[in-house]
Amino acid sequence: MNKLLSIFSICLLTFCSVVIAQVPQPDRIATNKGDLVIQPILHGTLALSWNDLTIYVDPYGGAERFEGIEDPDIIFITDIHGDHLNQNTLDALNLESCTIIAPSAVIEKLPEAMQSISKSISNGESMKLNGISVDAIPMYNLPESPESRHPKGRGNGYILTMGGKKVYLSGDTEDIAEMRALKNIDVAFICMNLPYTMDIDQAASAVNEFKPKIVYPYHYRGSGGLSDVESFQWQVTSASPDVEVRLRNWYSE
Repeated sequence: MNKLLSIFSICLLTFCSVVIAQVPQPDRIATNKGDLVIQPILHGTLALSWNDLTIYVDPYGGAERFEGIEDPDIIFITDIHGDHLNQNTLDALNLESCTIIAPSAVIEKLPEAMQSISKSISNGESMKLNGISVDAIPMYNLPESPESRHPKGRGNGYILTMGGKKVYLSGDTEDIAEMRALKNIDVAFICMNLPYTMDIDQAASAVNEFKPKIVYPYHYRGSGGLSDVESFQWQVTSASPDVEVRLRNWYSE
């Protein structure tokens, strides 16, 4: 009996260790209005908590992935594709006190009730919301073409300024001039999945030019599987040692 209990205990501990290892722990970054808490969720999805606000970015993968996180005060959506605008996930979330920020192409696809709590923002526009400065910037594929998967002007990347810290959310973009021209970014979330965005070499080259203080590779699952984010990390840190590359598990399913 004791031997069986010991085996059970070992199996239980092993299972719990695997589960814990699969769930990325939140990171904290100090701002002048308290910590910014960053929680990776899945693919291009994350949650941010700051100054008593909870922010979801491109909620996808089901509402159960947000268990233990406060209901959203703000949701940012970057584009119309199902891994960014995921209606099933949105339908299952409590949006009672939420504002959705998105490009018009996204808002047009939302049901009427969600359109009523949405604010449209386009490339080059800015707004302030609950103490956050929001700048919408382009995200698109190269070469530019109306037929591309991500044409210029439809989707938004975002720069969120919170407590003096600038957070860049790339959305689905290629290695575009607007990203390379960014200045004074504290935290950057950079996509890297072929054939939809850019490869790790393009992503690393762009990061080595605009030099955010911290960069998270995210949205790195493509048609060929997961991108080699360790190689991306090496390319960045060898060329730009002052840039901290944070590797987190965005694919725990």
